[in-house]
Amino acid sequence: MAREILENKRKALKINLSDQIYGTFAEIGAGQEVARNFFTAGAASGTIAKTMSAYDMAFSDAIYGAEENGRYVSRSRLEKMLDHEYRLLTDRLTGPKYQNRKFFAFADTVTTLNFSKTNDPHGWIGLRFQSEVGGESNDIIFHVRLLDSDASLQQKVLGILGVNLVFAAYFYIHDAQTMIESLVDNLAAGSVEIDLVKVNGHAFKQVNERLINLYLVAKGFSRAAIFDEKGHAHQAKDFLYKKDVIILRTKYKQKSNPNFDLFNLAVDQFKKNLAIKDKNLLVMIEVLMSNALEDDHPVLSNEDLAYFAKRAEELCATGNHILVSNFTRNHKLAEFLAQFKPNNVGISTNISNLRNIFNSKNYGENYADELLAYVSGMFSKNVKLYVYPYLDKANNEIITTQNMPVSAEAKPLFDFLIQNHYIIDIENYDERFVKTV
Repeated sequence: MAREILENKRKALKINLSDQIYGTFAEIGAGQEVARNFFTAGAASGTIAKTMSAYDMAFSDAIYGAEENGRYVSRSRLEKMLDHEYRLLTDRLTGPKYQNRKFFAFADTVTTLNFSKTNDPHGWIGLRFQSEVGGESNDIIFHVRLLDSDASLQQKVLGILGVNLVFAAYFYIHDAQTMIESLVDNLAAGSVEIDLVKVNGHAFKQVNERLINLYLVAKGFSRAAIFDEKGHAHQAKDFLYKKDVIILRTKYKQKSNPNFDLFNLAVDQFKKNLAIKDKNLLVMIEVLMSNALEDDHPVLSNEDLAYFAKRAEELCATGNHILVSNFTRNHKLAEFLAQFKPNNVGISTNISNLRNIFNSKNYGENYADELLAYVSGMFSKNVKLYVYPYLDKANNEIITTQNMPVSAEAKPLFDFLIQNHYIIDIENYDERFVKTV
């Protein structure tokens, strides 16, 4: 049966009318939009013990401590806010009046669109809460990118997100997928991207963090999920910023294991060509989720999600970082990476993918436009494409950039990319590791 989605005001009122849910709101950077939603819903005294907003950095540092990296819209800042506010709440609210309360501390630190519209609007939102009266605290923390082109609309989105979070923590805590899905209730498509969710505490002891972050991608809330070699989820900007990143692209349930032999050669070339130091190198394996989606089954099943979680765990065990995405084309991946400002990017893939792109027969009348869109999106931000060969079974011939079939109208552009080292053959490969296509 379909879940009933309550409007935002009804959610806030249902929380306010509860005789158990009680806590504080601390908001920095976009007004007190979450608290305002609870105030305007009515009966807010039943829920709100305190609201505050320490906008000035001196006040903020005096309350929560200084940030060593100078970044106030950060997970570190949010966690300090939650620590401080929850401690005050539980220290000060004692006695018979509060003995049946489930306490919570809500916090957010956000930057909305500036007047010149030159910044990247995003924020960290979190809740520390008791799922049982007198119980231990649990945490839900997530990172959002605010996509509306107007600051007032972004503030409205933030207010709705905050109400959704508090409601999810108390009413959907036993269903992780519904909890995640409900975070975007009452929000227009394209207004927000949620690219990381972290959970902690006894209430989430059965929750697979990889699974809920994969669910973000499957539901279209995020374009990619990133996991380190230990399987922990990370926010893309914190993970990729100023790094030298090389990625091996792989497909959903591909029949063979990734071609690590040729990928290792690509990594070595990437390091040598650009004089990259190991300490700044980030090696990643991408698993493409969109291959699992079909026209008649546009939503992943729980079995598919479980497969991706298991696959991510297996690949993490190889000592690599993992990217699970829905980027069907190389240039979409490159455009995604560019927004996080890595130093250099290498993308490693089989040259058979390029064969399809530079073959006009695979496209319609707008082939030239589509090809230019691919090239401009792919190579605009320090991106190199490292291509490994394949064995053409029909002719028993190994295909590289030197003999790959290219349509006549695309040949000048292809030659330009080769000559200027945007597309690079993997060198010194062993023919035993070349796979048949």
